[in-house]
Amino acid sequence: MLELQAISKRFGGLHVLQDVSFTMPAGSIYGLIGPNGAGKTTIVNLITGLLRPSSGHLRFNGKDLSMVEPHKITQLGIARTFQNIRIFKEMTLLENVVVGMHDDLNYNVASLLLNLRSFREAELQAKTRAHELLSWVRLDHKAHMLADNLSYGEQRKLEFARALATQPQLLLLDEPVAGMNPSEKTELMTEINNIRNRGFSIFMIEHDMRFVMELCDRIAVLNFGKIIAEGTPDQVRSNPDVIEAYLGKEEAA
Repeated sequence: MLELQAISKRFGGLHVLQDVSFTMPAGSIYGLIGPNGAGKTTIVNLITGLLRPSSGHLRFNGKDLSMVEPHKITQLGIARTFQNIRIFKEMTLLENVVVGMHDDLNYNVASLLLNLRSFREAELQAKTRAHELLSWVRLDHKAHMLADNLSYGEQRKLEFARALATQPQLLLLDEPVAGMNPSEKTELMTEINNIRNRGFSIFMIEHDMRFVMELCDRIAVLNFGKIIAEGTPDQVRSNPDVIEAYLGKEEAA
């Protein structure tokens, strides 16, 4: 589904990524881990079109994304969440999710201003779908509550629902459990598994090693802009280069 082939990224004289290659199969939960500053978020920004690779090829379902605009990448079937939650706190949960459907709402400005039947039908269809997505993350009972009144963990789940509203095939999660307590992490792990079981593929970057090891099918490890290991959680966990990257040479020894 997702393939990075010899991807490099430079910012002036700074070489952030160097010949990064890995392949993610459809239907999987794939993790990318690494110390701070390794280049993980840069990879997500490349996948979503916010940055362009300096060299190499990035493909999604066989299509090269290297020069595709971000909004068109969303239309191809890729959605993302952010490390810092970005929801509209002054809007209700239902409104937040409907916003994610703006590309698919079948009405124009005139039907909106005149409140024509086409507008009313499209709005009803969008709200019905939004309720369904909120039920997936168990927030439908709070659909008409302002998003600002949610707990941190609930806001994260709302962001998931809004991303799913774009009808993606691939969901990118940027540090989904950052700032969460153990109970919230356990609950979110269940939600992510449920999303995968509904037919979505998930690519995530995360610092919480236990969370990644328990959830992901395969993991790639990035260090100083290079992939130093890739495989199953057990293979990555026992890799000496990974241990050294996280603990340092002396501690690893």
